[in-house]
Order: sequence, then structure tokens, then C-alpha cells
Amino acid sequence: MANILNIENLTKSYGDRLLFGDLNFGIEQGDKIGVVARNGTGKTTLLRIIAGEEAADSGTVTFRGGTRVAFLPQQPHFKPGHSIFEAALDNPSDPKAKAVNDYSKALASGDELATQAAYHAMEQAGAWDYEDRLRQVLTQLGFNNHSEGVDHLSGGQRKRLALVRLVMSEPDFIILDEPTNHLDISTIEWLEAYLKRSRGTLLMVTHDRYFLDRVCSKILELDNASAYITQGNFAMYLRRRAERIEAMEADVARARNTLRREQEWMSRQPQARAGKAKFRIDNFYDLKERARGVRREGNISLDAKSSRIGSKIFEAEGVCKRFGDKIILDDFSYIFAKGEKLGIVGVNGVGKSTFIKLLQGIIAPDSGKWNLGETVRFGYYSQDGLSFDNNKRVIDAVTELAEDIELKEGVSIAPMQYLQRFLFSPADQQKYIHTLSGGERCRLHLATVLMGRPNFLILDEPTNDLDIITLGILEEYLCKFEGCVIVISHDRYFLDNIVDHLFVMEGGGTIKDFPGNYSDYRAYLEEQSVSMPAETPAAKPAQRATATRPERMSFKERKEFELLEKELESLNAEKDSLEEFFTSGETASPDDFNAKSQRFSELKELIDEKELRWLELSEKQ
Repeated sequence: MANILNIENLTKSYGDRLLFGDLNFGIEQGDKIGVVARNGTGKTTLLRIIAGEEAADSGTVTFRGGTRVAFLPQQPHFKPGHSIFEAALDNPSDPKAKAVNDYSKALASGDELATQAAYHAMEQAGAWDYEDRLRQVLTQLGFNNHSEGVDHLSGGQRKRLALVRLVMSEPDFIILDEPTNHLDISTIEWLEAYLKRSRGTLLMVTHDRYFLDRVCSKILELDNASAYITQGNFAMYLRRRAERIEAMEADVARARNTLRREQEWMSRQPQARAGKAKFRIDNFYDLKERARGVRREGNISLDAKSSRIGSKIFEAEGVCKRFGDKIILDDFSYIFAKGEKLGIVGVNGVGKSTFIKLLQGIIAPDSGKWNLGETVRFGYYSQDGLSFDNNKRVIDAVTELAEDIELKEGVSIAPMQYLQRFLFSPADQQKYIHTLSGGERCRLHLATVLMGRPNFLILDEPTNDLDIITLGILEEYLCKFEGCVIVISHDRYFLDNIVDHLFVMEGGGTIKDFPGNYSDYRAYLEEQSVSMPAETPAAKPAQRATATRPERMSFKERKEFELLEKELESLNAEKDSLEEFFTSGETASPDDFNAKSQRFSELKELIDEKELRWLELSEKQ
């Protein structure tokens, strides 16, 4: 199969730091490739170069002619002042969106020639139903108020809006940079299903291991400035990577043994180069290069011990909190136990971050109280990131917090040594905080949280911007952590490895305590959804009527059903208004009367059509 993308001799460096050199690989149509590497090795840079957002030092990126490419960056940007609908429609790389925009502008201008040209462009692009489909996709991804402005959207909402634009553009080649960051789990699962169904080609960077496993057919690893492609999902990649590293280390060991013999020969030979066999001299220097071995990056060291925690942790008694009409907690009571590891899940905006701020006293409850044990020492990793002065150097910021950092009782080290455990070399420690990459900021944030030896860790989205290797080390540390842990995370793999039970925040102040990890919870939901139709008498005739009909609504159908209810309400209100006009005896011009009559007929047909679809879906419900 011909490649849809060819990369030849691609090289990129920043100053004297080489990210990758002479990369050569091809991507076939339909491939779904995940890019993995340590932080700072050039994953995002590679994607940006392929997407045409950044230039390489040398080499070529060649797409097959006519390939439509869509790129989702980590932090999407939209024009200030636009509504959600306008921002979703503002996509010049999408021919249909462009046709719709041009047609709207031509109509507004009143220029007949421009309108006629725009009309033909709409016909040619097949864009007449584009706005309806766009509204449907917006609703599917949680945007119910399409006229809301984009200026105050959260990071997760901006990511979802960018996904809407990507889906609507129907690209041949999709490039995603950390697509799951800031998304809630339900949206991640929606995106996962969309990408699995898609026939397009995919290249993405993500730290979400379940996402990689379920979506990708190949893994591309950037390591030692080179690229290695493995057939299969992430689990297969881990096995192949271990085999590759083992083979490389064996080759290095052999080269070093041979080098010792060749070094002795070189030392015995005359100083004049003419007196030696040139090929053997050349071979010696090649062997010396091979014997240096594979440059292995260090891992962060999370060996700080938590301080002692007493038997009394803390207790919530009748805690209530609301913001206007939005209820976060409603008479919440709970006793936390020693060693408890809790995960908190729920859709974006339900109040997860507010909950943990209430717990720590950062936000005051409206009523009720928290009874905190005397020995509890919180360590809070906030998704808002560092609160340091960006114009300070890394070492100065940490030294201001503590001159000596206690690892365990009676053992302390200096800030410089401590930062090296988090992969900040002496040179890196002199960097100003505003120059740090996303992964470096996360490591520094984690370092400052753990330096106080907390015995109650609260982690709000800790997996954003951390590479997979660092995540594995953090998971191992948390599993052995002797204190209490509360984790808010969209990373399902991370939750499965850490937590003993879940708080499921359902909105309206309702919190359900589920005994088990996230996969257990998903399995429980699926069992419930399968058993419900059997328990509902109304569902049995629908099941007998057609064997191919699903027993329950899909996610897409559920959103369509909700949208239909709103549309029918609006259409019936318009129809009632016209009926009142016709029965009122009001006078109107012939043109106005004919227009209202025509609209009345259209409304009746439209209502009949949508009511029929509503009935079909209501049977599934």
C-alpha cells in the first residue's frame, strides 16, 4: 500500500541540543500510530513539523497529493469575542465550513452576484446540512448553549470545541497532541470510539495507556534522537522495547570486550599511521563509538517517606456547598480511614476540584464542618500548576521554600541534590521557570509537593504533561505510600492502579461511593445498562419488533434524543404562534401572508418528521 506520508532525513535541534536526527519512516493510509518518548525528546516538535506549524533544520515531510490534514494542538486557540458556534464554524481548512461562512457573508451583503457564487459553492461542497450536523456534534460533546462566548471557556471546553472542528472537517490524516488532557472520562471514551471507527490515518502523542492500547495499531518511539516503530498496541510495544534494549546492551557489552583487545593492539603499534592497517584503525574508532552504549536517561527518584499519620484522619459532618443554583455538596458526611486511596470521577464542571478545596479549607462550606486529625499534613498537587514567580530560577524558587529537605527522620539533603532526583541537572536548575516545558513544570510541581513529607496527598489531574515512564514511577510510589491519597484523574489506567474505591460525583450534590477501581465501575455500568431493558416491560415489545435494534440508546442517539425534545418544543411554539395569527383576523400584506402560510406548511412536515424520529428513539429508551 502506498504511503500517505513520507518522512526523509528529518532533523531538528535547539542550540546544541539534538531532538532527533535523520529520521526516516513512512505512514500507510489507515495506520493509527501513537508517539511515545520521555518529556523533552521532541514529541510535540515532531507533530508540529509534520503539521506544518514549525520548520525542521533539514529533511522533508511529504504527504500524498490531496491529503486533508487536521492538527489538534495541546492548547487550542479561538478568536476572541466569538460564540461557540462561530468558533466551531471558523475553520478555513474545512471546505464546507468555508462555503457556509462565505454564503452567510454574501447574504448579509445583499450582493446578488456574490450570493449566487456562494450558492453554487454550497452546492459543490454539499454543505447545506453542515450547520445542522455541526449543532448535533456540539451537543454530543456537551455544548448545549451554542451562543455562549469562547473567551471564558475552560481548558477542557476549549479542547472539546477544537475536537468539534476536527470531526466536522472529516480529515484524511489526523494529528493529535495530548488529546485527552483536560477532558473528562466520558469525552475521552467518546473520542476513543470515534477514532476506532474512523477510516482516516492517525498520528498522536498521548500518555493515556488505555487510549494507546485501544486505538493504536503501531507505536513510534523517539529515543536517542532516533525513531523506532513497533507493530501492535502499547502492550506489544513494551515487550518489543524491552527486547530491543536487551539486544542493544548485549551488543554494547560485546563491543566493549572487543575494544579492550583493540586498544592493546593500538598501543603496541608504531606512532606513524602508515605502519598500521588503515581498515583496522577505522574499525577501532567505529568500535569505540559503539562501546559508548545507548545513552540512558535517568528516572526520577520518589523515595521521600511520608510523615507519621495518626489514627484519626478527618471526618466530614453534613457539609453543604453551592454556587447560586449549582449544588456541589448536599449534606455530605464521611469518615476517612488511615491508608485510604480514593479516586474522584465525574463530568467536567461537576465540582471535583471544588470538593478537594473544601476538604483542605481553601474554600469554606456553606454549612457543616470538617474535623481534621492533629497529625494530618496535606500535600496538594493542583491542576492549576505552579504558583512560583516565573522570573525566578528553579533552584532559587525551591531554596526559598527550604534550605534543607528532609527525606526521612534524621536524613536531609540540599535543594540542589533534591532537584537532581527529579531530573533537574545543575544546568537545568539555573533555568528560569518561564522557560520550562510542560513536563518540567509538572516535575518541579511534584517535587515541591513531596518535599514537605505529606501524609495525605491530594492530586488533581497529576498525569497531564508527564511522560509514561514518569507516570509508572509515580504509580509505584503511590501504591507504597503509607498515608492517604485522593486522586482526581481522567487517566483510567492511573486510577485502576492506585485507588481502592471511587467517589462518583453525579451533580446536584449527589456523591456515590463505589467499591472498586474505574474498570470495575465501567463494568458495573455496562451490567446495569444491559439488565435494565430486561427489567422494563415496555422494552420487550421493542426488542421483539426487530432483532437488529439495539436494546438501549447509543451515546449519539441519547444526545440526538435530547436535542430533538428541544427542537420540537421550539418548532411547536412557532407553529402555535402562526395558528394564533391565522385565527386572530389580523391583516397582513399578500406577500407576508403567503410567506407565513408556506412556513406553516413547512413546520407541519418538519414536526411530523422529527416526532417520528423521537418515537423511534423513545422506544429504545
